[in-house]
Amino acid sequence: MRYLYSIGIHTYRFLIFLASFFNPKARELYKGQKNALRYLKSNIEENARYVWFHAASLGEFEQGRPIMEALKRQHPDLKILLTFYSPSGYNVRKDYRGADVVAYLPPDTRRSARAFVKTVKPLKAIFIKYEFWPNFLLTLRAEGVPTYAVSAIFRPNQIFFKWYGKWYLQLLTTFRRLFVQDQDSAVLLEKHGIHQVSVSGDTRFDRVFALFSEAKKLPLVEAFVAGKPVIVAGSTWPEDEDLLVKYLKKHPKIKLILVPHEIHKNHLEQISKLLDGKFIRYTEASENNIADYNCLVVDVVGILSSIYQYAKVAYVGGGFGVGIHNILEAAVWNVPVVFGPNFQKFKEARDLIQLKSAFSINDYTSLEENLDKLLCDEKAGQMAGNYVRENIGATELICRNLEFPEPAKNANEEKAQNQS
Repeated sequence: MRYLYSIGIHTYRFLIFLASFFNPKARELYKGQKNALRYLKSNIEENARYVWFHAASLGEFEQGRPIMEALKRQHPDLKILLTFYSPSGYNVRKDYRGADVVAYLPPDTRRSARAFVKTVKPLKAIFIKYEFWPNFLLTLRAEGVPTYAVSAIFRPNQIFFKWYGKWYLQLLTTFRRLFVQDQDSAVLLEKHGIHQVSVSGDTRFDRVFALFSEAKKLPLVEAFVAGKPVIVAGSTWPEDEDLLVKYLKKHPKIKLILVPHEIHKNHLEQISKLLDGKFIRYTEASENNIADYNCLVVDVVGILSSIYQYAKVAYVGGGFGVGIHNILEAAVWNVPVVFGPNFQKFKEARDLIQLKSAFSINDYTSLEENLDKLLCDEKAGQMAGNYVRENIGATELICRNLEFPEPAKNANEEKAQNQS
């Protein structure tokens, strides 16, 4: 099976190469993977002790970030290597100061995996949530590198639990421990013979609460709000924006803060056409002119989690695509959350729906119904903030179970210690 998988990986690489001629994202991915090993060989310190974290993209990075930062505090002698699969994750976080080296993950071939482990010599490897790369996992086991999964979540429809997925299920035995988000995941794994499992919860709660605690006031946003009810729409895509702008046009007394997931030129031009030019960009606003508009388009990154403090209701995008983005960043502010229909993979969305602090919509009619109701409901989001606070603590539990040996002393240190 490993042989067939390796053929598939090489085929996939070739398809990315072909796509790179006309698709910018494919070009970035191919180039990043191609140069990854060369970059690592130039930037990895030979005698340093590295802990390797791997994240698919930005969402997974945010889940791993609390652990990286806790390890740095507890073990300042350790160095962090952070790898990404996606260009979007790498491009946004390539300068992340919490890691000593940030790189693309090389392609998951046997040769690349062996070269990677030989170059980095990781003390431990930590995969965040979903990323399970067979050749890397098998190479890490062969080299005796303790490997962990954190904030992982498993569902019966995943390949591990299909009749044709036994090889993938066996790959889970390469992990020293799987830290899973919920009891359902643990029971499912135990049922299929995977026993090295701990229910730790989701580290995103820790990260979101930290952002909440560190949030600063945003004078421009405060000037825009001007005491009026505000919908903050975060990480939106065109399908979300079509519905939200329609609602805004029908309800001109409401204010909308639109924070698109992608802020490249073409997308911002699409939004401008949708709004008939009747909006102001964050980068062009001042406290003197911003209150005159009822739509603010945020064309910078990094402030969404703080903007949610001004929301009466939050809308989180992605639900009409592959899945919703982070709803916890809004929930921690006691704000009710609305999102599209593709939320089933996200436990926090299901939980908040049960608590009546989150609501899923399928079309404009259901959007209007929910927004009209929530804008008049002072108590709708109260349970959301409590839910976040009740679920913090995963980082501490995981770090307690990641045991690190003390760094080896050199001859001079041992001599000095013996003399003292």
